[in-house]
Amino acid sequence: MTKTTPDDPLAPNSQRIFVLDTNVLMHDPTALFRFQEHAVFLPMVVLEELDKGKKGVSEVARNVRQVSRFLNDLIQAEANPSLSDGVALAVNPISSQRESAQGRLYFQTETLTHKLPPNLPGDSPDNTILGVGLYLQEKHPDRNIILVSKDINLRIKANIIGLKAEDYFNDQVLDDADLLPAGFYELPEDFWDEHGKGVESWQEAGHTFYRVHGPLTREWQPGLFLFEDDEHGLQSIVRAQNDDHAVIETIRDFTEQRHAIWGITARNREQNFALNLLTDPEIDLVTLMGAAGTGKTLLTLAAGLAQTLDDNLYKEIIMTRVTVPVGEDIGFLPGTEEEKMAPWMGALLDNLEVLTQPSDSSQWGRNATDEFLMSRIKIKSLNFMRGRTFLNRYIIIDEAQNLTPKQMKTLITRAGPGTKVVCLGNIAQIDTPYITETSSGLTYVVDRFKHWQHSGHVTLQRGERSRLADFASDYL
Repeated sequence: MTKTTPDDPLAPNSQRIFVLDTNVLMHDPTALFRFQEHAVFLPMVVLEELDKGKKGVSEVARNVRQVSRFLNDLIQAEANPSLSDGVALAVNPISSQRESAQGRLYFQTETLTHKLPPNLPGDSPDNTILGVGLYLQEKHPDRNIILVSKDINLRIKANIIGLKAEDYFNDQVLDDADLLPAGFYELPEDFWDEHGKGVESWQEAGHTFYRVHGPLTREWQPGLFLFEDDEHGLQSIVRAQNDDHAVIETIRDFTEQRHAIWGITARNREQNFALNLLTDPEIDLVTLMGAAGTGKTLLTLAAGLAQTLDDNLYKEIIMTRVTVPVGEDIGFLPGTEEEKMAPWMGALLDNLEVLTQPSDSSQWGRNATDEFLMSRIKIKSLNFMRGRTFLNRYIIIDEAQNLTPKQMKTLITRAGPGTKVVCLGNIAQIDTPYITETSSGLTYVVDRFKHWQHSGHVTLQRGERSRLADFASDYL
């Protein structure tokens, strides 16, 4: 193996060379700028695959075109561009400003002669990328050559032939999904002994507020629910938090029939917290997570109907979700936008049946009720959301765990004045390729909004659908 020479363009500064797979750039166009002072290497086959994927209106095609624009900007930013010497990663879209160059981007500018092991036959793009990695490893024995790919099988093959491979971690919001906040906190038994001194209380518009001082208040954030493990204990929500105190407000008890929302009462503590968020006009963004049967859609729809039809807070309800099939795709669907989306919105129709169809009503009455409600509920596709602004709408984003952070940003930024956005999902049921529990758009939103006083999050933990559904959720 040849040693690195002083005139080697890959020699200066960097101790690592990251070889990027195509799927990394398709997933995150800014991946080029995520490796700090280290070198980034793009094999020619990656550019070929990017070129094949640039056509279309899908999220992947848009990402590919963005990568091409980044590459063009980097080359044009060089005073004397020579691709054999690489280009400085100076045009940084992450910080929206030009920064001093730290890492460099290198392209494959020559034919590599390294032969693959006999156990890797063929000339597939994946094997070609592995060959590039082995060539760099042989040419630069004093450097760490790392293949970065979101393809598990490619990483396994790389490890088999002795090439270090890693997943792309920069898209992950958290190291572990268990670090996501639940949205509520149980007060310890001695809480009032340490925090009961100097408590101030007052009432505003029929609501009771408390100003609490003490060390635990530093760990709270706005939108967090507090409760005591007692049937008649305090249940409240944090409205404001400072270094030395927090302002909390008692919440409404939706487990009582007199506070029922469209005939729906909370069956457990977490559902009560969720209904308080869903009916609070001061909360603009609500995220609800939980397993199947915990009541996410039913509670959200009941609160939406009550505030749209009874209180006139919103003009209409808009429901949308990503169209990712669980099994085989059934192909194109006929009809208008709403007719195409109808098969994906079975949860809406199932819950409307619970909310609007009492057993003693006539068939004519049920049909009339359904027709009236559907006139106030619109089903929209994600594909036509860009550029729109929704005023005074109640937006429900179902199956949000299948959305990328970029898609979630696109949807939430559609909200205009008077609009409430509710995101529902279960990060244990992700069907979109290359999205994990820690990189899902739902996880991203929960983490980024956890300190904003006009947002709230609750993880529903108890299934209330049926004993069969609960058992299947736990043991299947």
